[in-house]
Amino acid sequence: MATQLSGGGRRRRPFGWQSPSADRHPAVALAIALPCAVLLMVLFGGWEQLATQAKAVADLIGR
Repeated sequence: MATQLSGGGRRRRPFGWQSPSADRHPAVALAIALPCAVLLMVLFGGWEQLATQAKAVADLIGR
C-alpha cells in the first residue's frame, strides 16, 4: 500500500467557514440563543417558573 507524500495534509474548507480564532459579536450569539430559549420556555411552561424566580430575586433584593 502506497503512502501519499504530497499535499501537506491540508483540507479545503467549506465556503463561508471561519477560523476558530474569529470572534463573533456577543449580539449575534444573543440573537441566536434568545429565540431558542424563549421557544423552550413556551413549550415547557417555563413562564411560571421564570415569574416565580423573578419574584424570589426581587424579595431578596428588597430585604
